[in-house]
Amino acid sequence: MQKELLARVKAGEGEDVFEKAFEEGDELFSTEFTATQGVGANVGNNERFTRMPRADRKCPGEWLTYKAARPTGPNAQSCDACHNRPTDGAGFIAANVHRDPNHTGDPRQMIQRNTPHLLGGAALQRLAEEMTKALFDIRAAAGAEACKNNQIATGRLVAKDVDFGVIRATCFNKAPQFDTSGVKGIAEDLVVRPFEWKKSVIFLRDFVRGAAHNELGMQGVELVGVGQDGDGDGVANELSIGQITELTVYMAAQARPTTKTELIGLGLLNNPNDPESPQLPTDQAAIDRGAVVFGKIGCDACHKPQLTLVDPIFREPSAMVEFRDDKFFESKQNPVQEGLDWQYPITFDLTKDHPDNQITRDGKVIHLGSFTDKDAAGHVIIRLYGDLKRHDMGPELAESIDELGNGKLTVIQYLGGQPGSGAGRSTFGTKELWGVGCTGPWLHDGRATTLREAIRYHGGEDSASRAAFNKLDAASQKDLFAFLYNQVLYVKEEDSTEAPDLSICQPKD
Repeated sequence: MQKELLARVKAGEGEDVFEKAFEEGDELFSTEFTATQGVGANVGNNERFTRMPRADRKCPGEWLTYKAARPTGPNAQSCDACHNRPTDGAGFIAANVHRDPNHTGDPRQMIQRNTPHLLGGAALQRLAEEMTKALFDIRAAAGAEACKNNQIATGRLVAKDVDFGVIRATCFNKAPQFDTSGVKGIAEDLVVRPFEWKKSVIFLRDFVRGAAHNELGMQGVELVGVGQDGDGDGVANELSIGQITELTVYMAAQARPTTKTELIGLGLLNNPNDPESPQLPTDQAAIDRGAVVFGKIGCDACHKPQLTLVDPIFREPSAMVEFRDDKFFESKQNPVQEGLDWQYPITFDLTKDHPDNQITRDGKVIHLGSFTDKDAAGHVIIRLYGDLKRHDMGPELAESIDELGNGKLTVIQYLGGQPGSGAGRSTFGTKELWGVGCTGPWLHDGRATTLREAIRYHGGEDSASRAAFNKLDAASQKDLFAFLYNQVLYVKEEDSTEAPDLSICQPKD
């Protein structure tokens, strides 16, 4: 399948290949896989699914002996069993997964994760790619200066107005040496990781095959190898390379989050002339005042309202080597030889090509799902309310273990690495606030049942903003929540006349 996709891209059928991959990925996302297809795993004791990681199951072919190792599950039959609020979105608290990254079998060493929404994924990866390139250039310039002048050179690591600290360079035997002790909010390798609650996953394909393996028990052949049954369920070749590509393209091309303000302007929300139009309480004046409050108390220091993209073309696989596979994990296959050639990627344009949320008005197609706004320089505006950076969130959110090693340096991939128990127990990536009004419960483990609670849990680097929030009068706090609940998720398939259910996107504070 993958080699067929590649052949069609080479033949100039790229647009059709993208559309086919999206459609097939959509079907895979909602498929309730069966045991004969490989869903689940040999958890042990004849069990196929588990919501509790079972490191006690350590006989050959059981949970602890899987190839590749799992920190969780498997716990579901389909992707949309958990990503379902309102569609391809976040998950209920009952969808929380327990993770045992150290494979201890000890509940005291386990952590929980609430299901995040999946909209706007391609924009996050493209931002991370461009930011990573900028950081690499700064590092290279510091190294060149150090070797040219034979003295210490310092580079300020700022990418898209996000400050990642400083890097210092010296020169030894005509080669630059780097001191990364001043780097903050990112791993030492300076690769921006846009996915997972800890900002630990670099690119969408890695996220997709990890989720399929961990949550569904569906092992991609690129993970374990052709003909290999890595989880002891008697089924091999559970997901082909082509199927992982299709799921990745589908995930990447998810529509962007929107706002109630935008939907009302298009007649898609609170429309008295359309009986199918969802109805949500909306006070535009309060929303506008809340946006001012959001900045005034410093929330926008981390939840940056927007970042911009120079190049809006998403590529699978990526043109950047850091954002694609050099070889496939356990299988050690060469991706290019298997048809996943970065020189001939499946592509789409973030400004116009998202299949969903294409709304027709007076014969004109409005690309609501795409990123159509640009700044004065012609750069594409991504209104994510985030910075793709890690921060210390304080002791109230600290976990029992440190999944990242020390919260800054150790590179731990979704499927590998050796988590530790150090200073990063309270380190998390900034959660983008686009769509936040529809994604409760909130925070990494869903402990916050309201946005007010989520704010009160913010500590560490964000203590000042929390203190400023607490000093606001009741009216200003209400305006802030009106602004936050203006951020919604809305997904309407192109061929569907049914309006999405936005009943969950109601103020709870």
